[in-house]
Amino acid sequence: MTKSQITAAIRSGETALGLELGSTRIKAVLIGPDHSPLASGAFDWENSLSDGIWTYKLEDAVSGIQSAYRELSESVREQYGTELSTLGALGISAMMHGYLPLDKDGRALSEFRTWRNTVTEEEAALLTERFSFNIPQRWSISHLYRAIRLGEPHVNKLAHLTTLAGYIHWRLTGEYRMGVGEAAGMFPIDSEKCGFDPAMMDSFDRVLEENSVPWRLRDVLPEVLPAGANAGALTPEGARLLDPTGVLQPGIPVCPPEGDAGTGMVATNSVAPRTGNVSAGTSIFAMVVLEKPLGRVYPELDMVTTPSGAPVAMVHCNTCTSDIDAWVSIFGELLERAGVKLTKSQLYETLYSEALNAAPGCDGVTAYNCYSGEPVIGLPEGRPLIMRQPELPLTLGGFMRAQLYAAMAPLKIGMDLLLKEEHAALDRLTGHGGLFKTPVVGQRLMAGALNVPVSVMETAGEGGPWGMAILAMYSIRGNGLTLPDYLEERVFSGAKGSTAQPEPEDTEGFEAFLSRYSAGLPVERLAGETKL
Repeated sequence: MTKSQITAAIRSGETALGLELGSTRIKAVLIGPDHSPLASGAFDWENSLSDGIWTYKLEDAVSGIQSAYRELSESVREQYGTELSTLGALGISAMMHGYLPLDKDGRALSEFRTWRNTVTEEEAALLTERFSFNIPQRWSISHLYRAIRLGEPHVNKLAHLTTLAGYIHWRLTGEYRMGVGEAAGMFPIDSEKCGFDPAMMDSFDRVLEENSVPWRLRDVLPEVLPAGANAGALTPEGARLLDPTGVLQPGIPVCPPEGDAGTGMVATNSVAPRTGNVSAGTSIFAMVVLEKPLGRVYPELDMVTTPSGAPVAMVHCNTCTSDIDAWVSIFGELLERAGVKLTKSQLYETLYSEALNAAPGCDGVTAYNCYSGEPVIGLPEGRPLIMRQPELPLTLGGFMRAQLYAAMAPLKIGMDLLLKEEHAALDRLTGHGGLFKTPVVGQRLMAGALNVPVSVMETAGEGGPWGMAILAMYSIRGNGLTLPDYLEERVFSGAKGSTAQPEPEDTEGFEAFLSRYSAGLPVERLAGETKL
């Protein structure tokens, strides 16, 4: 599109906006009619540990979307010489699931409890047994059950149970609605009905009765909608919340809110059966769209859905790049003290490249990157840890390769269950997220670790907010196409990318690392239990 065509599209409302509240960044992306990004804005934020609970302040979420939107609208003004007063559609996504209970007036009854919390192990196990369906610790229902069992005073006042994406959607539209992909992390979904499983809701209602809770689950869960549905419109209050300047006008259609897992599937064109994606940022998770149900319940495999409701097996691990980022920062600080200044991308490229030059087995270095508990490997509480074999030399490359392998190890353990035990069909696995920003390195090592080809598209850097903007555009321009067909025909036709095949030496090196990693887990577990 030419600049004049883009300006005309912006003025006539032929654009779509995606807003995503990620773990470390809130980002807004505006796309044109051809789905290409036109402008973006961002706001950095961090979670905090308060009384043993990982949380974010809701007022920071609101100020964050305002800041990201303000930066985006300023970019539109500077690039295209026009104000952003209307949109074709918009959508909200956020870090998946967690726990956010609201009263009848929409006031939060507790702190927002994020996906990172691993305090619901007992409740998740009890619900898994009750439903004969794996219920992960981070799911909303696990946190709700914990609050009930602990007798938390807010439970009886609860009127709406939602997630961060659902909360912001409500603030913008006044509607308690949820995309099916995000809803699948609140409570199990019946894919055929594209709604919460009614038999399991009935079963949980008996728990509520036994604990004298005055409401029933159907009363507090949001309405579930598939991709393409209209989930409300931007109210005057919502427009002023997002854009306090008053330029943005109300009445804009808003699509169902989703989680970052769903937007990652869209951004990588991984919503059809036999496709999958791996998202590697603050957390790491892989999702494979299934052709058939799993043969049994696996605590390591979460059953969720695509944004259109198709069943998905998910391996979710709580920590990925956080410890890598910490070490890169230390090396950058050292270089600055020595009078050498590298850009952030130069620093990452230098250190990641050293990992490729290292011995495939990391020269005997074993690393654990766990900042919190890690359910996939049965770890209640994490502690970043490095061990090495003293008879082998410690090299920079071996150290960095071990850090990258540590980010992949729990994922590999879960994926082996899916690919080796269940023989799930997987034609392609597409990577996106911070781990893949440095060309080649993360992609190649991931291919070796999982022993499957890993593709990265040129659009991978746009990530979840772009995926959310595509879902918003699909809600007004789908014209009867299924989501897989819309992505294939309208968005990714002719898309460019690269594919890394597993290298035998990388696969063998990772297996050697994983053997040491597994053997050392008792040490990592003890480190987490020891309050130092």
